[in-house]
Amino acid sequence: MSVPVLNGDQVVLRPIMPDDLEPLRLWRNRPDYRQYFREYRDITPTMQQSWYENVVLADERVHMFAITVADGGRLLGACGLCYIDRRNESADFSIYLGADDLYIDEVYAPDAGRLLLKYGFETLALHRIWAEIYDVDSAKQNLLPGLGFTLEGRHREAHKMEDGRFVDCLFYGVLRNEFGA
Repeated sequence: MSVPVLNGDQVVLRPIMPDDLEPLRLWRNRPDYRQYFREYRDITPTMQQSWYENVVLADERVHMFAITVADGGRLLGACGLCYIDRRNESADFSIYLGADDLYIDEVYAPDAGRLLLKYGFETLALHRIWAEIYDVDSAKQNLLPGLGFTLEGRHREAHKMEDGRFVDCLFYGVLRNEFGA
C-alpha cells in the first residue's frame, strides 16, 4: 500500500523503504520497547521482510509510515493506521520512535501523531481512531490524551508480560469531530 509524504513541523512521515527495515527491526526487538508491543517474539529478518512485502506494501487495511526528522531526513521510527475498517470508518493507531532511545518523546512523537490523525480523518475519512496499549506504557498514556484521545476502557490483566505477570490493556479513542477541537 503506497502512502503519501506528510510534512509536519518537526517530522516528515514517508513510505517505509527497504533500507528502513533493519533499524526498525532492531528497535522493535529491544526488550525495553518490546514489552509495549503485541508482538512479543524477536522479529527475524525474514519476518520483517515478510511484514514489509505482505502488509506494508500489499495490505490496504494498513497504512504505515517511516518517521523522519524534518531537517535532514534521519529515520526516527514508525507509525501507522492498522486494521482499517472501511465499513465502520475506524483504524488502530500505532507509533514508536527507536532512534536515540526516544520511544515516545515530547517533540517528534506528538508531531507525528498529529500528522497521522489528520491523515486518518481528512484523507481516509475515518470516523474513529483507537489505540490499545498496556498499563505499563506510561509514555503513551501521556501522549494519547495530548493528541485528543480519551481513555474509553480497560481490560483487566488481559496481557501476559515476558516475566509472567499480567497487565491491563487500556483502550483509547478519538472521534473525527473531537480531533483538533
